[in-house]
Amino acid sequence: MRIVLDTMGSDAHPQPEIEAAVMALKEFGESPILVGPGERLRGLLGNRGERVEIVDAPEVFEMSEHISGSALRSAKNSMGVGMDLLKEGKADAYVSAGNTGGAMAIALSRLGRLSGVKRPALSVLFPVNGGKCVVLDIGANAECKPEYLLQFALMGAVYAEHILGVKNPRVGLISNGEEAGKGNELVKSTYPLLEASGLNFVGNIEGKELFGGQVDVAVTDGFTGNVLMKGAEAIAKLITDRIREELMASVRTKIGGLLAKPAFRELAKDLDPREVGAAPLLGVNGLVFVAHGRSDAKALVSAIRLARQSVEVGLLDYLRTAIEQGLSQLGAEAAE
Repeated sequence: MRIVLDTMGSDAHPQPEIEAAVMALKEFGESPILVGPGERLRGLLGNRGERVEIVDAPEVFEMSEHISGSALRSAKNSMGVGMDLLKEGKADAYVSAGNTGGAMAIALSRLGRLSGVKRPALSVLFPVNGGKCVVLDIGANAECKPEYLLQFALMGAVYAEHILGVKNPRVGLISNGEEAGKGNELVKSTYPLLEASGLNFVGNIEGKELFGGQVDVAVTDGFTGNVLMKGAEAIAKLITDRIREELMASVRTKIGGLLAKPAFRELAKDLDPREVGAAPLLGVNGLVFVAHGRSDAKALVSAIRLARQSVEVGLLDYLRTAIEQGLSQLGAEAAE
């Protein structure tokens, strides 16, 4: 399986990417295709690089770089080179911990959208009661229209079904109240579209329904989703840090902590964003996964694992079919 890893994406590039390639080789029996400055990567890999394919890309799309036409057209930066491999059929999926806006812009310019998709969406798996929930958009589209959210819901449902294994996933619309009339104009206008979509739409949801595990897909605009994601990450870190502090506060709590250590270890694992690894950019004509800039080797291996799983289940084809069928159904209902 040919997974491209952009070695110049993470904040500490390329060391985490190099370590991730070595770890992936051990776990999967094959390394991702590394894209970046070839001579430098070979020097860092040393004798570990015998089974690692490297594609040279001397330029870097920096986190602070403006998403301009020249940067998008560059044939030498690691993002562009990596996505060209995907476009040309020389790779099955692409993973980067680089500039999110750059990744989306380059994906759109190099790969294009799936037919019928108005806006791609970044999606992430939230830990919730009883499992995981697909939340989208988490930052690709700060400003949205109701039809965008409808398509997010269609793509999110496909992702939940084929990656999480949930049949007929429950879809909720994030709002400030459960009642159908609650929410801003975007939420109010999106509600009837989701009702008519043929999805298993359960209505508006608040935070308690999301984290209570009452939906499998939670849909929102990119601004709200990004705030929600970063807030959830901060709260999860606060909880785990406070538990660790309290357990070390006295001899008695230290003893209790030793007894409860396996349970806390599992909790920490569930709340660790490195276990998810990356957010798929759903709606572009290729499998593109964007990891956090602070990703370490463990997070990048998780991202590679998710990319491999998505290739194995044929996620891209399912997304194409879902969008076509969803638009056809809505068109037929509108004609009636």
